[in-house]
Amino acid sequence: MTDPKQFPPPVEQPFVAHLVELRDRLLRAVLVIIVLFLALISFSNDLYIFLAEPLIKSLPQGSSMIATGVIAPFLTPFKLTLVVSIFAAIPFLLYQAWAFIAPGLYKNERRLAFPLIVSSTILFYTGMVFAYYVVFPLVFGFMATTTPDGVAQAPDISMFLDFAIKLFFAFGVAFEVPIATILVIWSGLTTAESLAAKRPYVIVAAFVIGMLLTPPDIISQTLLALPMWVLFELGLVFSKMYKPNKGEAEQEESDSPAGQTATDEAADDGSATDFGDHEDDEYQEMSEAEMDAELDRIEDEDYDYEEDAEPHPEYEPIPEDEGNLPTDDSDVPPKDSDK
Repeated sequence: MTDPKQFPPPVEQPFVAHLVELRDRLLRAVLVIIVLFLALISFSNDLYIFLAEPLIKSLPQGSSMIATGVIAPFLTPFKLTLVVSIFAAIPFLLYQAWAFIAPGLYKNERRLAFPLIVSSTILFYTGMVFAYYVVFPLVFGFMATTTPDGVAQAPDISMFLDFAIKLFFAFGVAFEVPIATILVIWSGLTTAESLAAKRPYVIVAAFVIGMLLTPPDIISQTLLALPMWVLFELGLVFSKMYKPNKGEAEQEESDSPAGQTATDEAADDGSATDFGDHEDDEYQEMSEAEMDAELDRIEDEDYDYEEDAEPHPEYEPIPEDEGNLPTDDSDVPPKDSDK
């Protein structure tokens, strides 16, 4: 997969060659994640303090986070550093995926895919930033105000990390709604008008998804559902820029050598006929005289074709004296008069 897709397509590479290239790109992705992890491992505690800052600010005076596991103070920042390394490597991971599939795409598909990959990366990071700076303070402040009297609020560091990663991933994926909307419309599965007509169902689905992906409180659910709805509307607006362009793919095929050869042969044979230019598109029934004249014309054309046709070089006509093969009287069934 080193050359762009052409028409006619080149000789396909063996399946093993594709697996080798996929292995190389996966190894590069893993290597980048390891390098980022080694560069950030010395800042693991600082990263966790930065992550837990919205929660720490919402805790009552004198409260703090706790670690219930024996090795949780070490494993929790270690896990956070690994997750941060993966999130930081997302642009490179998407580039490796793009480099693997791009040779199998047409030019118009490549022009569509590259902007979508870049915008999907930006939207994913935007969802994470929205979750940290908007959702976290509101959710943790709400939890602090609903804590019953006599209960000391002391969140566990491991459980908080799992909760934060879940919210980051949920909001990152939810902010990909415009990309999904554009792809669905561009692929021809539906239209912008059809999706706009189903807006009430989309709003209900957004709140259901918010309920499933967020903690069981109305604030986080609403904070996830409303951006999904707004981003869905943005996807409908931007989908007009990415309507399926079938003519471009057909033009690429017609510009290719095979397409030009087929066009020239069709033009030489005179087989191409324009059926679209009619002064009157309504069907008109022919009279009997016109029908007889048309049948006579067809019979004359068939007769002229048989007269002008050249015999096949391997064809030998049967002599007239051999036209009637001798028959054995014994093989002929007796007639009724001979019985």
